[in-house]
Amino acid sequence: MKRSSSVIRRAVLAAASVALATACTAQAAGGGGSASPTKTPATTAPAPTATPSDDGKAPSASTTPTSEASPTEAPTTEAPSPEVMMRDGDESEQVRELQARLRQLDHFDRAPTGFYGTMTARSVKAFQKTQGLPERGWVDAATWRKLLGASRKPTADELKPSTTNQLDTPDARCMTGRVLCISKESRTLAWMIDGKVVSAMDVRFGSENTPTREGTFSVGWKAREWTSTIYHTPMPYAMFFSGGQAVHYSSDFAARGYNGASHGCVNVRDRAKLAALFDQVKVGDKVVVHW
Repeated sequence: MKRSSSVIRRAVLAAASVALATACTAQAAGGGGSASPTKTPATTAPAPTATPSDDGKAPSASTTPTSEASPTEAPTTEAPSPEVMMRDGDESEQVRELQARLRQLDHFDRAPTGFYGTMTARSVKAFQKTQGLPERGWVDAATWRKLLGASRKPTADELKPSTTNQLDTPDARCMTGRVLCISKESRTLAWMIDGKVVSAMDVRFGSENTPTREGTFSVGWKAREWTSTIYHTPMPYAMFFSGGQAVHYSSDFAARGYNGASHGCVNVRDRAKLAALFDQVKVGDKVVVHW
């Protein structure tokens, strides 16, 4: 009996020892039982330098939040049209200077008239081409600056030369008195007093179908402002010498030069010079039209 009790006691003690060992193991591992696991001090994680992008690409190295990226190029807008300084149809002293400067550069082959026509437009285009500018045919600030740099200030004679065409030997009938001596050969009009040329200018005549009459005439009447009753075209500074034929200013001659013709009148393209002549010529003065 005593032996049995001793055996039972030893068995109970062994079981208790196993139980105590098992409980320590669990606590040390931090799991089980009523004991709390040992706490480790918390550390603050460093702030991320950037957040990953939505498409999974590597985050940016920047630590500063960025706003929506600005475009690399500003949106383009249409360039404003350059300001027109002179163009077809204009008539001024600035146009005269333009023509004189173009003539210095061999882009304009006649005397300045002050009228901006198709011939001047072609000359401006030619100049613009040599300067690498847009060939517009009218003058803007860029064209004018280039022209000023490439030419010199015109002299008074360059601005208002006596004539583009060279005068020929005056007809004998022009050597006495006050005469409008008009040569079809040189296409010039010379205002002469007692054999001396006072002023001269280029002229244009009628076509083959409407020729300008030749001979000796006299100024019958004058009109500072006149419109043809047949062709309904303006005839400023008209000096009539043979029926309906007259010496007068022609804007068409100023614009197109010898590419056109009159209906029989003697056209002048320099308005300012003809205006001065108109004031000098008197009714009754001689007119000679010759070859």
